[in-house]
Amino acid sequence: MDTLRPAQNYLNEPRGWKSWLFTLDHKRIGIMYLAAILLAFLLGGIFALIVRLELLRPGADLMSADTYNKMFTLHGAIMIFLFIIPSIPAALGNFALPLMIGARDVAFPRLNLASWWVYVAGTIIALYSIFAGAVDTGWTFYTPYSTQTTTAVISMTFAAFVLGFSSIFTGINFIVTVHKLRAPGMTWFKMPLFVWALYATAIIQVLATPVLGITLLLLIFERLFAIGIFDPAMGGDPVLYQHFFWFYSHPAVYIMILPGMGIMSELVATFARKTIFGYRFVAFSSVAIALIGFLVWGHHMFTSGQSEAASMVFSALTFLVGIPSAVKIFNWLTTLYKGQISFETPMLYALWFLCTFTIGGLTGIFLGALVVDVHLHDTYFVVAHFHYVMMGGTVMAFLGGIHYWWPKMFGRMYSEFWGRIAAVLVFVGFNGTFFPQFVMGAQGMPRRYFDYVPEYGTMHAASTVGSWIMTLGFLIMATYLIASFWRGKPAGNNPWGALSLEWTTTSPPPPHNFDSQPVVTHGPHDYDKIIAPSTLAGR
Repeated sequence: MDTLRPAQNYLNEPRGWKSWLFTLDHKRIGIMYLAAILLAFLLGGIFALIVRLELLRPGADLMSADTYNKMFTLHGAIMIFLFIIPSIPAALGNFALPLMIGARDVAFPRLNLASWWVYVAGTIIALYSIFAGAVDTGWTFYTPYSTQTTTAVISMTFAAFVLGFSSIFTGINFIVTVHKLRAPGMTWFKMPLFVWALYATAIIQVLATPVLGITLLLLIFERLFAIGIFDPAMGGDPVLYQHFFWFYSHPAVYIMILPGMGIMSELVATFARKTIFGYRFVAFSSVAIALIGFLVWGHHMFTSGQSEAASMVFSALTFLVGIPSAVKIFNWLTTLYKGQISFETPMLYALWFLCTFTIGGLTGIFLGALVVDVHLHDTYFVVAHFHYVMMGGTVMAFLGGIHYWWPKMFGRMYSEFWGRIAAVLVFVGFNGTFFPQFVMGAQGMPRRYFDYVPEYGTMHAASTVGSWIMTLGFLIMATYLIASFWRGKPAGNNPWGALSLEWTTTSPPPPHNFDSQPVVTHGPHDYDKIIAPSTLAGR
């Protein structure tokens, strides 16, 4: 059984399409989320490629300025609300968390299924918005423009409102599951660090998401009934909208990045064959990021007219929130030091994360400093910083997590050769796309501009070529992952020789995860005490 796929597993038992659509199995729900968010990633990526193609040369080549505004807005809205926020918690978290703590399922399986269907409903409303005129406000829906434009703001913001419930349901489920369903012997400090990260993320999901929901609801009321909350023409205050929006949306950055940091801890320890350095510091730093993340929203508004005293406080808090992130980077690097590092595909993405997220984090210091932010605000420097954190951080970790748990999900290995080729192309393409944007931004190139002066032509062309290289990497990745269903070698229970509980059950796991209740006798990263042999031939 160790080296073969079990005859009955969660993929084929029970059978039939209804058994998938109405399943209560967290693994199936995770797989359905994974398929849906990958489609969203594809759609958002197509909009990004269209934007970059338009910016290849100055002037209008492919579309009008109005269409361009809709393209980058749809790219941002789809990537944020349909892909990156649910990517790791709802897809990988749903699949892995109960397995990692030795549970048969999440605490509320029906609520979990409801979160999936709410996500589907929100996605349908968002797709309707695209065909009903799209949106041209940017993904932030800033007022007063969003109260005045004739595009489909109401339906798109309502989609984001609905999607928020999906996120809250997932967060509630994870909090209760971690508290109540851990296996015997799994104390808080024997939990995998990915579980700690999901737990901290769930706190933000539950506490911050309602604020965005209410804000978007008020925006809808503003447009429908002209009640004068955010529109100054009706006596409202547009800065109030920014306060409400960023009170959620900056913590939302940590909804996106914290689970990625959790994946990093698993990958670094597993592929360095070494106990994670400073386990408790890494665990508590996740909670610290979640809590401090609620206090820094004002750094998005240094130029909005808020008081100097408020700006100084938010600037100081912004520097403060960097400390727990730095703790994680330091502990991962120390774990790698003198480790027996193997460079399989998941580990390559972990190394990319270390490079790109660190650049994203350090460039955030420039934006947190008041005097520098005034110069860089609303330039391509912000675009580059944001993508180095979100894509260089979250997406790199997400890709590492997919490659890490893919053998557990489907019982098959993918081509390691093509996995490494794709990883290198994604890394080169990513940096080719976004690093020139730091230079453009520092020189004053505004973001969201449809046209530009010829002096920025070389940098824009380099950025567009980088996006093509990155796309090639993603196409190769999709090809070998799909091919693994038919041609992949059986992975066995534990191809990586990892120590956390999910690797003690079959690949793919049985419908109820474990044949008997697992008992935890060691930590998830005790590689200096325990050797778990790989079930993959030749590793």
